[in-house]
Formats: sequence, structure tokens, C-alpha cells
Amino acid sequence: MLSNQELEQLLSDLESDRVERKESIGDKDRIRQAICALANDLPNYNLPGVIFVGAKDDGGCADLPITDRLLQTLADMRDDGKTLPFPSMTVQKKKISGCELVVIEVSPSFTPPVRYNGRVWIRVGPRRAQATAEEERRLTEKRRSGDLTYDQRPVLGVTLEDLDVEFFQKVYLPSAISHETLVQNNRTLAQQMMSLRFLSPDGMPNAAALLIFGKDTIRWIPSAYIQFLRLDGAGLTDPIRHQKEVAGPIPGALHQLDEILDANISVATDVRSGLTEFKQPDYPIVALRQFAYNAVMHRAYENTNAPVKIYWFSDRIEIYSPGGLYGQMTPANFGKGITDYRNPLLAEALKVLGYVQRFGMGIPLAEEELKKNGNPAPEYRFEPTGILTIVRKRA
Repeated sequence: MLSNQELEQLLSDLESDRVERKESIGDKDRIRQAICALANDLPNYNLPGVIFVGAKDDGGCADLPITDRLLQTLADMRDDGKTLPFPSMTVQKKKISGCELVVIEVSPSFTPPVRYNGRVWIRVGPRRAQATAEEERRLTEKRRSGDLTYDQRPVLGVTLEDLDVEFFQKVYLPSAISHETLVQNNRTLAQQMMSLRFLSPDGMPNAAALLIFGKDTIRWIPSAYIQFLRLDGAGLTDPIRHQKEVAGPIPGALHQLDEILDANISVATDVRSGLTEFKQPDYPIVALRQFAYNAVMHRAYENTNAPVKIYWFSDRIEIYSPGGLYGQMTPANFGKGITDYRNPLLAEALKVLGYVQRFGMGIPLAEEELKKNGNPAPEYRFEPTGILTIVRKRA
């Protein structure tokens, strides 16, 4: 965190390319572009960049009222899924040289290039610009492999031959990169995958590439499957009605899981007032999807052979995700909109493919759907090796 003295010096330094000044938040796109550019840190300063909101171009005070709503709007820019991978940033109200400002500190990303709406933004002197192919290559080479999460680490022995490159080119790429950029794109497949962080600088696919595009994912990551079990009773020793192991790349696995969940939901019909027909499921499908998607996205894939488990009993559904709470997550803030990511590249890919609408909102959305449907609130059990979510049947 920069000191007030350092912030004062940056605010008055009109030539610094670590600084942007905004009189208001009228043009939110430009603020997000600035966040993206500072996170990419093309000059390689390895120092935070700063956006002063409420400051004029000459460093003077714009007398912008700094409200809680303004601060929340700016803070939400980190998790709204438009800037990927997630920027590391803080948003604070400060009084500098007698002027009240919002100070957004953006740390350099360990895993560039960072994109806003599919475009890579950088600082070129005191202005922003879209990165060229050569500048993107330089950003890719900056990655600090020692700091990479498991999903971004190369998997020894895997090559492009082990990936479904047709799915990458026809489905993923157009969803991740803006149409205008693709039209001008004459890069090779390897360069395209590298720019989206699925390949290491020496061209080796990582764990996220296998989880999303792998032809034989489970061969390389043995825990990458979902175990579904439907029991005819409330205990594990009761007769099994249906069981299924769902494996393969995650997009296809989640599609199969959607069909399984939907097929197992029971819908009761209640005729009211003689003519009105009212239908209500024993479980809301939206809630089950959110819990299942979160279990797959946030689970630990490293050093375990345990699958995600979904056990459907006569009175409840239990969803088990291997790996305990990660990073800043605690039992107290779980499901309260606080976010941290064991698998940030995997989370980004699921956002690109539409399985995540907004980061940090999956659990609150599931809880709201349960409440609307008349189900009890979900129960969470946190263990060092996993998280168990229990969803009770609607009475």
C-alpha cells in the first residue's frame, strides 16, 4: 500500500505512466481500460499503478463527492468478470493535498496479458493503447511461473495433440477475444493459446487447458470427474437407484450433469381455485447448478484422486468439493460475495463459456432460489480436505 506522501508525489507528476486521473466515473469503460493497462505493467516497473478519481488532468481537485455508492461501484469492477484474469486492486477514500479522492491501486499481474472485454490494454507513455501482437508476446514472457496456481502450471508430457483445438478455435476463442481483434489476428494456434495463458512460454499446455479442452482429461488429472449417486433412502447403505461418473472436459461434463440433475427433480402439481395449476419442484434447478458449478470450479485438483461427489438421498442432496477453503475465504464470509480463487484461469474460462454470470454471486443466487422455492437454507460443513454442502428437500 502506497503512503500518502507517495500518492501526493504521483498525483502531481504529470509525466508518470503509472498514473491516471479521472474527474468522475462518467466513462466507466475508460476506468476499466486503465485498470487493465496498469495490471499489465508493460514497462515492467513491478510497482503499483494508481488511478485518482476526483482529480483533474493537471492534478487539481475536481470536488467530486466521494460516497459509499461510488466506492462500491469502483470496487465491483474487480469482480464483474469484464477484466480477466482478476486484477489485484484496492479502492480507498483518501484526502491528498486537501482534496478528497478515490485512490485505486492496481498491482502488476503475475499472469499477463490481462484483458478488458477481450482486448489487451497497456500504457504507452502517459496514454493508454491496445497492445500489438509483439507487445502481447512480451507480456506473456513476463509471467512468473513460480507463482502460478496449479491450473496454470504446465503438465509434463502434454502437447497440443492432446487438446480439442477445434473447440478452442470455434467456441472459446470467439467468446474470449473481441471480433475486431480476431479479424486482424494472423497468429498461429500456439500463439493464440499462449496469449490466453493456456500454454507456457515454451508451448506446453497447462492443467486448465486439459480441464477445458482435453481429449482424455482424466488420464492426466485423475480427479477430474464427478460422481453422481441417487439412493432410495436417507442413508448410504440404502439401495442405489442410479449412479453415474461424469468425466471429460469440464464444459461437456457440466452439460451432462445439467441433464442428470434435471431428470432427477420431481415436480408437484397443485390445482388451486378450480382452474389455476401451480407447479413446484422439490429442488430448484438453478440452485443445484450453482452449487455443482462452484464445487467443480473451486475444488482442489492437485495431489488428490477424489472426485466431486453429488449424493442424492430421499430427503436431501449432498455436494462434496475436495479441497478446503482457499485464500481469504473463511466460514464466516463464505457465500457473502467475498471471492478468492484456487483455480483463477479455470474460473475465467467458465466465465467466458457462460457457466459463471458474475464472480462471487453463485452461492447467494443459489440460497435465494432455495428460499423462493420453499426449501430450507443450505448447510455448509467445512473441513481441511473439503467442503460439504447439504441441500434439504422442500417440505
